[in-house]
Amino acid sequence: MWTPARGFFIETRKDQTVNVTVEDLAPCKKLLRVEVEAKVVDDNFESVTREFQRFAQLPGFRPGKAPRAMVVQTYSARIEEEVKRKLLPDAFRKAVDEHKLRIVGYPDIEEIQFAKGQALQFAATVETEPDFELPEYKGLPVKREAASVTDADVERAINVLRDQRAAYNDVEREVREDDYVVVNYTGTCDGKPITDTAPTARGLTQQKNFWMHVQAEHFIPGFTPQLVGAKKGDQRTVTVEFPKDFVTPQLVGKQGVYQVELVQVKERSVPEVNDEFAKSFGAENLEKLREGVRTDLQHELDFKQRRSIHNQLIGELLRRVQCELPESLVNSETRNTIYNIVQENQQRGLTKEAIDSQKDQIYAFASQSAKDRVKAMFLMRRIAEKESVKVDQQEVAHRVMAMAQQYQMPPDKMIEELKKRDGFGEIHEQIMTSKVLDLLQLHASVEEVPAGSLTPAS
Repeated sequence: MWTPARGFFIETRKDQTVNVTVEDLAPCKKLLRVEVEAKVVDDNFESVTREFQRFAQLPGFRPGKAPRAMVVQTYSARIEEEVKRKLLPDAFRKAVDEHKLRIVGYPDIEEIQFAKGQALQFAATVETEPDFELPEYKGLPVKREAASVTDADVERAINVLRDQRAAYNDVEREVREDDYVVVNYTGTCDGKPITDTAPTARGLTQQKNFWMHVQAEHFIPGFTPQLVGAKKGDQRTVTVEFPKDFVTPQLVGKQGVYQVELVQVKERSVPEVNDEFAKSFGAENLEKLREGVRTDLQHELDFKQRRSIHNQLIGELLRRVQCELPESLVNSETRNTIYNIVQENQQRGLTKEAIDSQKDQIYAFASQSAKDRVKAMFLMRRIAEKESVKVDQQEVAHRVMAMAQQYQMPPDKMIEELKKRDGFGEIHEQIMTSKVLDLLQLHASVEEVPAGSLTPAS
């Protein structure tokens, strides 16, 4: 029955051994008050005591022959702990099953009463999955770019392959535009090493045998054009102004002065596109190479379109469902997102001060992003449940093998790494989500739009 209590609704149900009261504390949070009959507690004490008596080894008695009273006296604390270990999880599971609760994470259990001859009473605070109705998820509107692989795309890809086979030959002449040079340099700002102004900019302060492409925007804008006309062994002074969008903010608008030694001048050459070139990539001839490149580009295009549609489907579902979310999951996901953002910014060279100055924006972005991911996870699970989408062990095994190959790691080591961080659950979730989204895409209402009209995030 449902009765109001302290502004909440309480539901009470009872079976022959367990009495359960459920109280709503907050959205996605409940308090379970569980009582196990004294007879069940005493029966468990009896069965556990018999087990201890069977295997007890006490001085002066053969194993299993010690008097019950001595066994109880010797092992009373361990007997009590074992009874509790058996009763608490079983009673909690019955309470959850009986009320059909979808528990998230681990319960916070507070023992209220536990002793022989008395009913076991405890309270468990739990977080639950959000309560929402699934919207209509078949026929969701999405847009797909009417894109195709063109001959020009194939030629651009072939030129990328040519670049991979490029040779850089030493030349004994003056530097020209578009050459490559190898230099040693030291840089100063206001007459002091650049690291005095920007401590993390060690690479901008001094380098040896450093390769540069003689183009206006390479390295620091305006640096390499000042090397045109120099020869191997020459020394030059190069003066630059760090632009307003420079990666190291402490240097923006300041002047850098570099002493440069020209170690080598190099000229770049690329191979001709012919059958021999094709064979260097394992193709039978140039025609077969172009066919393979076109196939690869088509696969890449299909993947991008599939990802775009999947993102649109998730966005559409998120807009159609409003619900509260488990606080612990959102907080955990927010922390992970903030950590990833900070790590990425540090790798880009941003200082701790620069990152701290953006902490409010970072937190706001991470919090909303986390809420969207957690909500999407529950949506995918509910649709998978309704549509009987399953993930079998073979699919998980294939994904693990692919990951081992990607990270060049032995499969058994990859398995151990996944076990340490509960990675198998994550893989299962990823595969399930992908299968659900493929199902939604199959039933989506697709509108063809011109190529280039969708943003990358769509």
